[in-house]
Amino acid sequence: MVAIGGCGAIASRAPAGRGVVRVTRPIRVLIVDDHRVLVDGLRVLLGHYPDLEVVGDAASVAEAAAAVEACRPDLVLMDYHLPDGDGVGATTAIRDRHPDVAVLFLSAEETDAAVFRAVEAGAVGYLLKTETIDQLADAVRRAAAGEMLFPQHLLSRVIQQQRRRAVDERRRERLRDALTPRELEILGLMAAGMSNQEISARLCISYLTVRGHVRGILGKLDCHTMLAAVVRANEYGILPPPADGRGGP
Repeated sequence: MVAIGGCGAIASRAPAGRGVVRVTRPIRVLIVDDHRVLVDGLRVLLGHYPDLEVVGDAASVAEAAAAVEACRPDLVLMDYHLPDGDGVGATTAIRDRHPDVAVLFLSAEETDAAVFRAVEAGAVGYLLKTETIDQLADAVRRAAAGEMLFPQHLLSRVIQQQRRRAVDERRRERLRDALTPRELEILGLMAAGMSNQEISARLCISYLTVRGHVRGILGKLDCHTMLAAVVRANEYGILPPPADGRGGP
């Protein structure tokens, strides 16, 4: 488990020299999961820790928002898959209205996309349901104190994905800057399924001029066909709005 800095209002430091953390009140925990057996089990198991208090539970995105209002938890244990959406949507709604409430995911979902979306929504950690109850209780304490908790292998993959996204964004900007307004216009007509001859007629320019622009587009996008260029431009979000119809000036 990787922990990244922080301090919270739940725990206070003992007098100098003691070096321990004194809990001033139980950490209030809200469980959001639609599996009743799991929720009841967590209530019982977490109830064995005097510094943790399960104050409520919810089984959907809609119930989660209402439960936070009613129960005023310090931390929400959030499942990823919910009947009316997902934990990411619930986390966003909770963090928007209650930025002081920590959200810690506890899920069986282990994909890079799930962890990345949880991070972007403002979750303080992402745990798998393979954790022991002692590991979970410790994670709740640390998350409530302001730490960010992610398993090492998941955190590494999220960091790699963020780097790839940054590289893709830089490449997108370079491609957007490299293509001229005329090339972007022709790219949009290519995406509408128009041939070089139809583009020539539409723009009132020669066929050879269109071919020259198309060669330039293919070179800048590192593609060998018009279709591949359209697909790549779409992937990088630089494809102009679709043209309204084929042919004609």
